[in-house]
Amino acid sequence: MFVLGVDPGLTRCGYGAVRKVGGRMRAEAAGVLTTPASAALPARLAELQANLRALLVELRPDAVAVERIFFQANVRTAMSVGQASGVVLAEGAAAGCAVVEYTPTQVKGAVTGSGAADKGQVQRMVQSLLGLAQPPSPADAADALALAICHLAAAPLQARVGAAR
Repeated sequence: MFVLGVDPGLTRCGYGAVRKVGGRMRAEAAGVLTTPASAALPARLAELQANLRALLVELRPDAVAVERIFFQANVRTAMSVGQASGVVLAEGAAAGCAVVEYTPTQVKGAVTGSGAADKGQVQRMVQSLLGLAQPPSPADAADALALAICHLAAAPLQARVGAAR
């Protein structure tokens, strides 16, 4: 299975692609899509959409795992993350991918064993699980890789539950 994890954001949208063959996971891509803060909102969303669409065409993942907005104290930030998340969800579905959402607590729990893990712990576990020479950076890309790992861990159970219905 090949999963693209996406940590949505309007200014910085992290992505990380992980392929699992047999019992081994391998990172195939990671980075950050950016939009200029000085541009108008519609232009920024269109740029994010175009960049994400190109990434989906290039990578051709089976699934897209997106961080679900769980809590934001800043309403402005929550709105922009929500708008970026909507673009990611729609583009993933339009590309024919299975699209799933996970909360930050679910991702941390799947990767580190603790839903209360800090960013450094997540980065170190992603490094270990993927056999990387150093922790992935920036944090947005590390979080996206963690999302992909989370889905790779959860997908077999989700498939069994779906088949039992």
